[in-house]
Amino acid sequence: MRGHGEWPFHEKPLIVFWETTKACLLECKHCRAEAIKEPLPGELSTEEGLRLVEDVASFGRPTPILVFTGGDLLMRRDIWTLLGHAQRLGVRTAVAPSVTPLLTEEVMDRFVELGVGAVSISLDSPYPEVHDSIRGIEGTWERTVWAIKELLRRPLRVQVNTVVMRSTVDGLPEMVKLLLDLGVRTWEVFYLVPVGRAGFQEDLAPSEWEDVSLFLYQASKYGLRVRTVEGPMFRRIVLAASKVEAAGGRIEDLVKPGALYRKLMNKLVEVLGEPRGPPMAQAIGTMDGRGVIFVSYDGNVYPSGFLPLSAGNVRHRSLREIYRGSPLFKALRGRLKGRCGACEFRGVCGGSRARAFAYTGDPFAEDPACPYKPGSWAGLAGGDL
Repeated sequence: MRGHGEWPFHEKPLIVFWETTKACLLECKHCRAEAIKEPLPGELSTEEGLRLVEDVASFGRPTPILVFTGGDLLMRRDIWTLLGHAQRLGVRTAVAPSVTPLLTEEVMDRFVELGVGAVSISLDSPYPEVHDSIRGIEGTWERTVWAIKELLRRPLRVQVNTVVMRSTVDGLPEMVKLLLDLGVRTWEVFYLVPVGRAGFQEDLAPSEWEDVSLFLYQASKYGLRVRTVEGPMFRRIVLAASKVEAAGGRIEDLVKPGALYRKLMNKLVEVLGEPRGPPMAQAIGTMDGRGVIFVSYDGNVYPSGFLPLSAGNVRHRSLREIYRGSPLFKALRGRLKGRCGACEFRGVCGGSRARAFAYTGDPFAEDPACPYKPGSWAGLAGGDL
């Protein structure tokens, strides 16, 4: 399989997220999907879901990774039919189940039987009371840790997803330790976008997001593969750090971190000691509508699950036609406005289009979470991550 740096992003996405249903038994305070207990009218039928799987297969080998998400995919009675169809067609699959009583050992075994390649589980804090408060159901933290352990016993790639926001940011150092203690080696960190139930009051200041990005880079030196969602400025940090450290320098001297970084790093060193390995920060150059697309429960296709601008519907046009021909997608791959448009790192970052839209109503505006002034790190941009 070709590397991600060679992936033909203009021809096919690397990842297709399918919101199989809005139904979920949890009541998460920051839920992008604003999930509810029962499916909404208009959900793609089994037949339409099978056609969507065929759409993904039509992109050719290697196929995009089709991520079954929700709501909770386990709330769909036909989920095994859909996963089985993907297996028969050679479509690479991943699942993102909610941690509820529906996620049993038998279900995990079924994932293995149907060729699921990876499972992502959400764990937002090392502190049970914080995670349970966010997820809305007492005991969810304990059940989540159990589920992670059980999944790791199986031939599945397991990643943990964590949303960074005001309620969770202080727990990041102990999250690193918890993940390593559990044996998790892939950590996908979501930078909050105020959409769905997520409120603006939970967002961080731009300088704090910069501190978080630098902290995550350092955390990746403990044997933990770290990547971000809606935090593309992390790639700027990774690219700059790789060049600065290769020349014998320290990235902290360039970034000039603030109080949050110092607090997080002091705690991380306290619980794990000094960073001791090479960085494993992953910075794949996907962007909303370029490499990543999102299919909603009713078939609408969006640049991401956090950017509610439809580019078409799979009930009327094939996913391939929408991805390659949508005016919205084409525009998002073009020139951006403000600092994002002028930035020398736009080829590897591009800013969060979803966050720009959430704050300004304009998906082409500069990312309000990024404090970087274009041109400040002359000579450190360029290359393909």
